[in-house]
Parts: sequence; structure tokens; C-alpha cells
Amino acid sequence: MNLRILAKILGMLLCLIALAMAACGGYAAYEMSFDPGAGRLGLKALGWGTAVTLFAGLGLFFLGRRSGNEVLRREAIVTVGLGWMLSALFGGIPFLFGPAALSFVGAFFESMSGFTTTGSTVITDLDVWPRSILLWRSVTQWLGGIGIVVLFVAVLSFLGVGSRSLVAHESSLNFSEATASRIRDTAKTLLFIYVGLTAVCGVGLWMLGMTPFEAVNHAMTALSTGGFSTENKSIAAFESLPMELWLGLFMLLGGFSFMLYVFVARRRWGRLRAEEEARYYFLLLLVVSVVIGLDLWLVGQTGDFVTGWRKAFFTVISISTTTGFGTEDYDQWPTFSRLLLLGLMAIGGCAGSTAGGMKMNRMVLFAKIGVQELVKSYRPNQVFRLTLNGGTPDQSVRLQTTLFLAFAFGTCGVAALGVALLEPDFDPSTAFGAVLATLFNIGPGMELVGPTDNYAALNPGTLILLSLLMALGRLEFFAVLVLFLPSLWRKY
Repeated sequence: MNLRILAKILGMLLCLIALAMAACGGYAAYEMSFDPGAGRLGLKALGWGTAVTLFAGLGLFFLGRRSGNEVLRREAIVTVGLGWMLSALFGGIPFLFGPAALSFVGAFFESMSGFTTTGSTVITDLDVWPRSILLWRSVTQWLGGIGIVVLFVAVLSFLGVGSRSLVAHESSLNFSEATASRIRDTAKTLLFIYVGLTAVCGVGLWMLGMTPFEAVNHAMTALSTGGFSTENKSIAAFESLPMELWLGLFMLLGGFSFMLYVFVARRRWGRLRAEEEARYYFLLLLVVSVVIGLDLWLVGQTGDFVTGWRKAFFTVISISTTTGFGTEDYDQWPTFSRLLLLGLMAIGGCAGSTAGGMKMNRMVLFAKIGVQELVKSYRPNQVFRLTLNGGTPDQSVRLQTTLFLAFAFGTCGVAALGVALLEPDFDPSTAFGAVLATLFNIGPGMELVGPTDNYAALNPGTLILLSLLMALGRLEFFAVLVLFLPSLWRKY
């Protein structure tokens, strides 16, 4: 393990976080012009956060300044795992200040929830917090949506061949056939698309009636499928169907693979025609929203199907893209509809999207493997050609898919037992819902951590466990679990 190159890259990553925090500090200075008390508090919180993060970043960079630029596979996976942990740790500093300042564990949980775009929160009243800190809260989700390491690769050219390993371990984007320079070009294109879609979403929300501050925050957290809001009642506070439809569109765009937008930008129409995952994903959301709308109507919770479908549409999009914006208390829905939502929580969005979950491509591939094995049981000599999105997954991809699903379901079971042990008052639905909501980066869970509640009442041990689950889900297990292997840290 080359610890010097590791320190160098992590130091530069923390400097990037400090720069983003300083920008929010600039807004705090502006906030002083119309709310002096909140502005001063925000400037103090973000100022300390910027100073401490920048000091740590420069210190690490100084330690590794003579390391060279070669990033090998081991350094890449450690950079990703530790990079997200350090980002959450230092990103939580501003939450330690305020009228309702969070504890150290609470601040780490809130920051991890932001960077992993989970959207779970321990803040009980957003109205008492300075708007500059709420802005930082939204910025963490925006940075985490595209992936802080993908952003890092887009702006740094010295990483060379290491850029492939960094991106591969941090996101589910497929760069398997790209050269290092091609990866950087694609990362820059992704960043351009991400910024452009965020701007369009924000302008639309402003034209629909949000203030510029509200529009910027909700645009960042909608496209990143994070779900943090500036309102205690989330999107329900605006009581606007046009806003719901507009946000639903951009949450859906965030749930699709961003590589599709790169293909559009590069006019690769053949690749778009071969896309299976997006078609299955859209069909799934359409069918589930219709079914839930019918269920709400048939049990008498709505007067007609159209009203039921409207209630179901936004919630289905929000849950399936793992955004977590709330307009309805789905804890009051029929059991059948709630079970469908639990399934959507587990599936999540498409590979290469800003959404969490197990990803639609894995579910499609697993279903195809299952059908293939069933046929082989009575036709053992038949030759199959398994395809997905126009390509042919090799044996290692099939194995990784099966292993990932095993990790996911196994972790759900073990973590639910852990939550039940740490929180004796939780019923099974609450414990399992909390695990699903954090492991798959959704935000709100079920029952006591449902859409009208939060995680503030949980004890510190539970918050640490759920924070780890957020990181596991966002980095898809391997980049976090590998940090606990002693052989990883041996010198070359």
C-alpha cells in the first residue's frame, strides 16, 4: 500500500469539500444582510468547518506531495472507501453549531445521509437552522449524487490510469472499455449534464412559485435523488401539483443511468435502442403506480382512481428513485401498497444513476440467469446467449451480481437484528424499514421512522450502525468491506 499517494489524493479531496463549504459560507455572509443572527451563526459554523477541513486536507497533501501520481487498484479502492468516510466526518462539522446543535454522532449521521444521498435526518425542526447550513446540507447531496470521486476525476488530469479504478469502485457507471483519457472526458461530460439538468430544474421550480433559495435547494436534492428539503413538511408544504410533476420528472431523470444522456450527447442512437434496463424500469414504475392508485381507490382512501393515481405517482417515483421527498403519509396506505413500496426501496434505480438500491440491471440479469437455470434443469445441453443492454455479461459479472444480491439480503437480515437489539421498542416493521431506508439510500422508512417522522430519537449506537449501512449501500459493499481486510494494508 502506497500511503503517500493515498494521503495526497485524500488531502485534495478534502480541499474540494472545503471549497464547497466555503461557497456556502459566502451565502452565510449574504444571509447577514436580512437575518443577522442566522447569518453570523451560519458564517461561524461554515467558517470553522472550512478551516478545519482545509487544514486537514493540506496536511494530508503535504505528507504525500512527493508520492508521484501512479494510483494502483489497492490505492483506488481505499481512496474511495476512506474518501467517503472522511467527507462525511468533516462535512458534519457545521451541524455541530446552531440553536439545536447536533451531537457528534448526529452530525456524522446527517452528513453521511447527505453525501450518500440517503435523505434520512435527525433534525427535528428545519426552521430554527440558518439557511446557509440548510444550503450546505443540500450541497452535500448534490456532490454525492454525481459522486465526489467522479467529480474529482473530472477536474484532475494527473490521475492517469488510476482514474478507471477510482470511478469503477465509486459508481456503477460502466467504463470497462474506456481509456484513461476517455474516462476523464466522459466524467467531464457527466458533470456538464449534471449541472445543466440541475439548472433547468431550479429555473422551472422558481417559475412555478418557489423562491430562488428553495428552488436551488430542491433542484440539487431532486436530481441527486437525495430528498433533503428546506421545509419540515417536505414537498407537501408547497401544495402544488405542477411542482410535484416537475420534481417527479427530474427525480425520474436522476433514476435513469446518466450514461444514457452521454449517449444522446454523442449521438450513439444504436446504444439507446439496445437499452433494456431503462425500459424495464419505466414499465415497473408505471405498473406499480397504477396498481397502487387502484388499491387506494378500491379500499376507499380516495374518491376516484385519478386521485389515487396522483397520490401514488409522486410517492412511487420518490421511493423508487430513492429520493424520499414526501407528499403522502404512506404508512396509512393498505398493506398491499406498502409492500410494493418496500420492493421498490430494495430495487432502487438504474445502474449509473444517482439513485440507490440494488439497481434494476442486477434484477434483470438475475431474472435472466434464473430463467436460464430453470431451462437447463430439463435441457442441460442447450446453449444460451445471455445479453443485457446489447452486451454479453461474462461469467465474472454474473458471479458479482449473485454475490452482491447475497450481500444485500444478508446485510438486511443481520442489520435488522442489530437495530432491534439496540432499539428494544422498535417493532419488526420499523427495524426492517430503517435498515432498508439507509442501506438502499432512500431516507424515510416505515412506522416510527416513516415519512412523517425522523431518526432523532435513535440512540448513538443505532445511528452509527445506520451510517455504516448508508456507506455500504452507496459504495455497493466492496469499497467499504475491503477496508477491514488486513491484507489490503500490507506494503508492496
